[in-house]
Amino acid sequence: MEQEKAKAVIATGNPHKLLEIKKMLEDFPIEVVSMKEVGLENMEIEETGASFEENALIKAMVVCEETNTIALADDSGLEVDALDGRPGIHSARYAGEGATDRTNKEKLLNELQGVPIEKRSGRFVCAIAVAFPNEEVLVTRGEVEGYIDFEETGENGFGYDPMFYVPEYQKTFGQLEPEIKNRISHRSKALENLKKMLTEHFKE
Repeated sequence: MEQEKAKAVIATGNPHKLLEIKKMLEDFPIEVVSMKEVGLENMEIEETGASFEENALIKAMVVCEETNTIALADDSGLEVDALDGRPGIHSARYAGEGATDRTNKEKLLNELQGVPIEKRSGRFVCAIAVAFPNEEVLVTRGEVEGYIDFEETGENGFGYDPMFYVPEYQKTFGQLEPEIKNRISHRSKALENLKKMLTEHFKE
């Protein structure tokens, strides 16, 4: 008899992220549903954690509690070594209230003025958390290392992608073909880790 699928709510309003996670979970006995499908599309969750893991966990636990179903959430951002890890968990709002991709990138480039390329190292980080109605949680993370370029290059991706240079490919995330970026990205690494954890979980 076919195993009945458990519902899992993905705590994101981002359709690209939803599709990516849906694809990753298609081998598991899980039916992925969006926040909209459970009537939570307008839900605002305050991210009060001090790390990517804490913020992902907060979002997953709030949605799990609200829906009494499995909930999955992620939190991601850019850490720059020369800035002591900033923007970090504040990546999306780095330029302050009402920040946009443009103002965030301008602030970052201004702060790195005069810093040579070898000292512009950093990484994209993605933490993913899954909360189960029985209060069990799974948390993992993925990272990709690179450098912050002196200017933006490339049209692909979003956010800080056009200024994140990956030496291995001699291109920024904004120049990389989406299939390559998706294979090496922080989110895909975190999702791969999660896949292994879920395989163990559903074996039990």
